[in-house]
Amino acid sequence: MIENLSVWPRAFFSGVKYKKNMEIKSFLSAIEQICEEKGIAREKVVETIEMALAAAYKKEYGHKGQNIRVKFDFEVGKMKVFQIKTVVDESILKEETAEEEKEAPTQGRDPNFEDVGKEEERKIRFNQDRHIMIKEVKKLAKSKTKNAPKIKKNIATGDEIEFPLEAKQDFGRIAAQTAKQVIIQRIREAERESIYDEYKDRQGEIVGGIVQRIENNTLFIDIGKTTGILFPEEQIPNERYKIGQRLKLYILEVQKDTRGPNIILSRAYPKIVSQLFALEVPEISAGTVEIKAIAREAGSRSKIAVSSKEERVDPIGSMIGQRGTRVQAVINELSGEKIDIIEWSETTTKFITNALSPAKVIDVQLDQKKKEAKVIVPEDQLSLAIGAKGQNVRLAAKLTGWKIDIEAKKEKEVKPEKEKKGQTTDEKKKVKKTNKSNRKKVVKKKKTEEETQEKPKKKSKGKSKKPKEKTE
Repeated sequence: MIENLSVWPRAFFSGVKYKKNMEIKSFLSAIEQICEEKGIAREKVVETIEMALAAAYKKEYGHKGQNIRVKFDFEVGKMKVFQIKTVVDESILKEETAEEEKEAPTQGRDPNFEDVGKEEERKIRFNQDRHIMIKEVKKLAKSKTKNAPKIKKNIATGDEIEFPLEAKQDFGRIAAQTAKQVIIQRIREAERESIYDEYKDRQGEIVGGIVQRIENNTLFIDIGKTTGILFPEEQIPNERYKIGQRLKLYILEVQKDTRGPNIILSRAYPKIVSQLFALEVPEISAGTVEIKAIAREAGSRSKIAVSSKEERVDPIGSMIGQRGTRVQAVINELSGEKIDIIEWSETTTKFITNALSPAKVIDVQLDQKKKEAKVIVPEDQLSLAIGAKGQNVRLAAKLTGWKIDIEAKKEKEVKPEKEKKGQTTDEKKKVKKTNKSNRKKVVKKKKTEEETQEKPKKKSKGKSKKPKEKTE
């Protein structure tokens, strides 16, 4: 639409006389059409054009001190030009000596005269192009000349009077050029504002884009209405990009700028993982499955803690999907990044145990004050719990928010017990005590059974009873 502006203003202004033939109504209807298409308030555009035309008129035909105002008359369909003068009297005017007193040194001045100085500062210098004495205004009110300004009855100092100015014949050409420039500028400003508002509301969401160009490892992404920026620090390490490549990106930040909004994008931010899962897993958008925490080392591995609000819904199964289709879609989008999905728990020990998976945990001892956890694992599980270059334990610490220290115990020291994951040390001690007491009861029971079997054998020594023969 901006390109069409080069055609229509000339038809309204160029080569026509201002007073008779300028089609202001058509001009304003064109403005209304543009404003409606671009979603801009007509009043703001007209106001901006009036200000620009006033500045153009002043530059071409006016004086430096003049205050020019241009008005569009919608009913008549005309444009009028005025010189604005402010009504003043002697009480608010500075004398010629006031400037000299201001420039004079202030040392040794009596403080009693400070108020007088402040009153003097509030006074103004008379400018014939901008001011008019109230005496002259009263004279003008009595005159009945054709171009006399409209003066209200109760005129007072500080009021403004509009003096009509003669419009020059070639002002139509200047007006056309000025209007065109102002409208283009205003449309661009409005478009920038609407783009900023739209993407500011979408901050924290996923957006699809195409790589437009690459400059110094910085990617410029076409995201539809504008171009987003993907800085090197927000890119996935070792990920290769090419022009025309389609990507899904996280809107990290929206900054306001005079040249337009800056949309800062990210592929490395942890929340992009949760947003990608939200696109793949309908249970997340439905609210039945919730992602509670994320720990990520972009391009390598991520750990996600999930929970379900309904018992019948398996949160981990929902995230993985049938035959792993859901999780695989996210992995493919993140260039093969490994993703561990664990079940979130309110119990800290259980949550830490789950976070260290796939390693098996024997015991978790917590220090609530220091927020440290001592985790005991079998000796053969130590390297798995720590992970390559400490990645597994590092991600588990990020995920849970606890400092984790892992210790290994030999198989001989470890007594296998059928325990539930997440049991505290006190609970495990109780289990051990009950097991010991159960063993004692079993031993006592065996002893009593043996004693009862031995007693009848002792009585039968030397005495053998013959079996009674059955008589027919």
